This record gives sequence, structure tokens and C-alpha cells, in this order.
Amino acid sequence: MVGRYRAPVSGDTPGSGQATSYPPSRVQSVTEHRGVHAAPAEPVGPRRPTSLDPRQLGFKPQRPVGWLAPLLLLSTGLRTLLAILFGAYLDKRELQNALDAEVFTQPGTDGELWFDYVADLGDGFHATYSVAYLLAQPSLEVEGRVLPRGRVLLMGGDQVYPVADGDSYENRTKGPYRAALPEPPVGGPQPALFALPGNHDWYDGLTAFLRLFARRKDGHIGGWRTLQRRSYFAVQLPAGWWLFAIDEQFGAYLDDPQLVYFENAARGVQPGDRIMLMTPSPTWVKAAQNPDAYDAVDYFIRTILAPTGAEVRLLVSGDLHHYARYTGSDRELFTCGGGGAYLLGTQHLPARLTVPPEETLTRSASPSLDYDLVTRYPTPAQSWRLGWGVFHRIPRRNPGFATMLGIIHTLTMLAMAGAVSRGGDIQRLFSIPLVFMLVVIMLGAVLFAQPPGASAERRPKHWLLGVLHGFAQIGLAWAGTSVWLQLDVRDWPWPWPLVVAAIGYAPIIGLAATQVVAAYLLLAAVFDVNVNELFAGQGIEDAKSFLRLHIAADGTLTVHPIGVDRISRDWIPEPDGGPDTPWLRPAQPLRTHLIEPPIVIPGPSPSTEPVP
Repeated sequence: MVGRYRAPVSGDTPGSGQATSYPPSRVQSVTEHRGVHAAPAEPVGPRRPTSLDPRQLGFKPQRPVGWLAPLLLLSTGLRTLLAILFGAYLDKRELQNALDAEVFTQPGTDGELWFDYVADLGDGFHATYSVAYLLAQPSLEVEGRVLPRGRVLLMGGDQVYPVADGDSYENRTKGPYRAALPEPPVGGPQPALFALPGNHDWYDGLTAFLRLFARRKDGHIGGWRTLQRRSYFAVQLPAGWWLFAIDEQFGAYLDDPQLVYFENAARGVQPGDRIMLMTPSPTWVKAAQNPDAYDAVDYFIRTILAPTGAEVRLLVSGDLHHYARYTGSDRELFTCGGGGAYLLGTQHLPARLTVPPEETLTRSASPSLDYDLVTRYPTPAQSWRLGWGVFHRIPRRNPGFATMLGIIHTLTMLAMAGAVSRGGDIQRLFSIPLVFMLVVIMLGAVLFAQPPGASAERRPKHWLLGVLHGFAQIGLAWAGTSVWLQLDVRDWPWPWPLVVAAIGYAPIIGLAATQVVAAYLLLAAVFDVNVNELFAGQGIEDAKSFLRLHIAADGTLTVHPIGVDRISRDWIPEPDGGPDTPWLRPAQPLRTHLIEPPIVIPGPSPSTEPVP
């Protein structure tokens, strides 16, 4: 039976850091959710769904987040403001000092290890599950290469959107990943899962994040075993490789318990070892506009990692929803945020970065080095082409945004019409002061351009574009008013003019206003302003990406950047599949490709003598 999901219907087992066997725990109720329990499962495993009914799946597949929805804009803005203002009071990292400070080990098999990296994943069901489905496959054949499933899955941040809470994690992250790998692989080792929080995971002070990824000793998400006890972690990998993942809490600072944890972990690192550093955000890119952004990462490398004598060979992050790689004389800098969230274009990425920036105020910063942009996905040409879709995608993806603009413009039109015509006393009661509406439009346009968040050098550009956008919207309001004044309806008995304005005028002017916004976003993007909003408003789900990495026995690390040009939007239930096979498969096969040839990073030098 073919089940096609178009819209939401309303919304495993133990292991350890070592490659050892664990007691099986194969019984799970797939409908257990928020206090609703199904009948006990069969001893052989959970009952597999026969449709995409949320009551069978145990979660509610979600639409992509509409980032320009008025209530979401208000809610996310308030949560972001509260997190910034009171984040220090909600910071649970200090409390994590009481939790286990285990340093994990993933030795792989015969000195080799396959592992995966994915970030920015908990958005719409189609995109999130498409990537989860590929990650859960026993192997992927990509351009003639057979790449086995990772023994470790690394989630690099923003595991849920738009804000963190239990229901959102269940419906947008845990549910899709459990459906992709319901149980540990039959006859094989159970893969481990480690997650690093991003800014969206932080909006509730990490409460829901820690509950899902670090709370229980028998924690699991489907067939993946969660091992960590804190929001940061260190893992010893085979062949002289180490993984360190730091939690910066909105890029502010690294807390003392976290530094102590990594100081203890670094005692096991030997001179000549290689290190992969995970960060919540690609601060090496953001430092091009904000020189202080990279300070915390640089401090960690200088004070914790450099004294070990090991080499930090690659930095990996998500947060920006595309793939990009910078290369330098000492390391590779990866951004891979294509796990499910809306696509972000790459057209404005700097061709060269200086890291740390020479403008940083940190007096003891590391020597600045240049890193060149080697590859990006999608390409700049593809990014610009996708950007032009803003005219039809904004009103289609964000109907509430068009409605809000329609209401604002209708009230402005009534105020303008009232200023040039006479009305009765009752009509005057419904009149909105014209000056007030003009201020609302101009203030909204300027704030939308985000001048407060821009650097001092860029702020005038933001203000100018915001003011131009405001005048464009006011011009549209005047044009609409001119048309309205030509209609006989304005002379009808009150309140019929208001009724006609609400039913007939508001939808048309709202759609026209979204086109003005779309034109503004395209123009602003040319000047590197509101680029994120240009793509967030469109909610493009295609062009996903993740990394599949392999450490060979000789220590060579190979990174395979995998791209998915088009996700699946039609899913077929597999009720007769094995316990460890996906509940749903795509109606058409998902096609993967290498974004660029595999990146090979040599392992530790054979001549390096470990310190006893």
C-alpha cells in the first residue's frame, strides 16, 4: 500500500563507549508518546506501521518551519532575546559538573572506523527523514564507492527547530530517526550517537536536549545508542585520532567545568596525534564580519589542545545550511549543515579567510593563517537561481506573513483614505492615525534589515536598505489607496467599505506586499544583507548534505561529502520489513553523489614516538 504524506495529521538498546556487546532490549512501543501506551509489543520487536498515521508511527510528521510566520517570528524573537539576556542564569553547563565526566572510546574494528556527521536536522519530515534514511542504510554506493554505515553518528547542532521542547524533539528528530533505524542492526554492533547542541537546542537552557541525549544510561534513539552525559564530549578514535566537541552557549564562552573536563581528556592525547574539533557554529566564517566570533575556539585550541603536541587537522560545524570547505596549510575547515533545515545559499562566502582575524582584540591569539575556499554546495550560480524563487515561495510557504502584510496595508489604506476624504463619526472611530501606520511600516522595514546586529562598518548599509524597503512599502500603500479612492465602494454606507476592504482589498494588497518584500530581499542579498531571510522565507528542502568519514588502520582519515540534490516527498510503508530496517522507504530511490572528491588527511607520522 502506497502512503503519501503531504501535511501533518493534527504533530533501543544499551551499549557503551567501548566496542563491546550489550544486553539486548528489543521491545519498544512505537505509540508510546506523552502518556499514551499501546498494548505490549510482540517479544520479537515492535509492531511496524502499515501507514503514515501518526498513531502508528508514534509521532506527528511535521511541515517545514515557516520562518516568516508572524507568531513564530514573535515567539522566536522573544525566546532569542530572553536566551541572550538571561542565558547566563539558564546555563546548565555549570550544573553538568555533577554528571559523569567519561571520556569515550570508539576503537572500531581491526583499527578502522566508519562514522557519520550530520547537523541542522530537526525541521520538516521529508528532508529530515530523507537524510536519516540514508544514514541508516547498511551501506551507500556513491559514484562506484561502497561506503558502510557509520559505527558512530555525530549530530553537530540544531537537532530541532524552531525551539527546543519535548514534543518538538519527538516529532522532528527522535521520531524520524527511530523510523529510519528502529532497532540495532541484527548481527552487528550497535552504532553510537553523540550530539552537540546548537543555538536552537539552547533556547530552553538545554533542558530538553539533556533529557533526550544525556539523561539515561540506557538512552537510545531507535537503533542508535546515546552515550554522552553532558552537552560536550571527547572520544578517542582509532589510529591516533581524537574527537573533541565543545559547547559554546551562543558563542559566549567556555565554562570552567567544561575546560576541566577537556583538560583531563587531553591528558590521554599523545604528541603527533590528530584531532577533529566539532563546534556548534563555523566561527571561522562568521569571524570575517565579527572578529570576536572565533575567540572561544582559538582559546580552546591554544590552551587545551596545543600543549598536548597533537595536531588539530580539521574543524567541523553546521549552523549554516550548506556545505563549504576551506583549506589551509595546517587544517581543513568544514561547514556541513545540510541535515534537514532550509537551504542557505553560498554566493556570499568569502573566497579567503584569515583565521584568527587580525582584527581580534585577543592579545594572545594564535598566529593568523589564510584558508582558501575550495568547494561549496550549492554553487553560487545555483544559489542565485534558487534565490529568484522567493517571489512564489514566500507567499506559498508563509501565508500568515502575507495575511499580516495585508492587514497592515489595509489599515494604512483606510488611514490614508480618511486623511483625504470625510467620513461620519462612526467611521472616525475606526480610523487609524496615518502617522502611526507610517511609523509602523518604516520601523518594521528597518528592523527587518537587522541593523542592530550588524558590525559598525556594515550598519549604514543595513539602515539604508531598511529605509528604502520602508519607502517601497509606503509607496505601495499610496498606490493601493489611489486605486481605492477611484472605487464607488468608499461611498457605501458604513461599515460596508470596511467589509469590502477586509474581504477584497486585504488579500490582493497582502500578496502585492510580499512581492515587494521578495524584491527587497533579492536586492539586499546583492549587498550581503538579509541573505539568511532570503532563503529562510523560501524554505527550500532540497540540496541536503552530510559527511561519511573513514579512519584506516594506518591513521589516514578520508572524508566523503555526500550531497542529495532532491529529497523524497512520497513514502511507502514497509510493514513486513526486518526489525532493523526503515519503517518507510522512498517511492523513488534517493540519489546521492559526492559533492567533491574524497578529502584525504594523513594520519600520525610513523616516526612519531608516543610519550610513555
